[in-house]
Amino acid sequence: MRTGVLEIDDLKDSVARDGFARTSAAEMKALVGVAALADWPAYAATWNDLAQDAYMADGGRYRRRRFAAFEVAPGALVRLPHQPHFQSLDYNRLNGGVERWFEPVTGAVAEHALTRRILNLALEVFGGVSPDPGFPWRAEFHQFRIEARLGEDAQPTPEGVHRDGVDWVVVMLVARENVAAGVTSIFDPAGTSLGAFTLTQPLDAVLIDDNRVFHGVTAIEPVDPTKPAFRDVLVVTFRKTRSD
Repeated sequence: MRTGVLEIDDLKDSVARDGFARTSAAEMKALVGVAALADWPAYAATWNDLAQDAYMADGGRYRRRRFAAFEVAPGALVRLPHQPHFQSLDYNRLNGGVERWFEPVTGAVAEHALTRRILNLALEVFGGVSPDPGFPWRAEFHQFRIEARLGEDAQPTPEGVHRDGVDWVVVMLVARENVAAGVTSIFDPAGTSLGAFTLTQPLDAVLIDDNRVFHGVTAIEPVDPTKPAFRDVLVVTFRKTRSD
């Protein structure tokens, strides 16, 4: 039960009840802790060094990213050898069906205390609502930047409303500079809206049960077309490596 301060159990309850849970920046700061956020500006600045996504089937050049894969369990994080990201066409009608080799997440980001804390927080929440977590899980870690320019359709989720084909997803805002829109929507499998909201502050986040709900984000556009405009997010997906 909510008591004014968001607790881990509140997130578990929301995910179990609704299929997703939102956290504000202030709540996420409290959950992550001061130590992990000690050099947040330097961590967030790594999004300035992402590579162009060369696999956009819509021809768009508005997305930059880096990628890493991990084997994870509570308190344990092992980075896997660099490998391609793959989604079937069932889950990504636009860019699925091919191995996509993205530039790797840097060692400094992969080994950062905040990376470890976010992954462990997610495991605590998602593992707490799974009847048999069956750790370790596979985690895929994506740094995304969507750049908005006048006259270009800058889509945070160019595949539209979708599932990722995993078990769980965390989406956390890192930066939002000179952009409008970018509304996150959650739907049940029948297409009924379960909620719509905008991540506006760094560390605003949503935790998603990918087996139960669909999600999507509307296109962003620059507020002032003469200035840089972008939306930076961290997306981490989790998949059990064995069935319950």
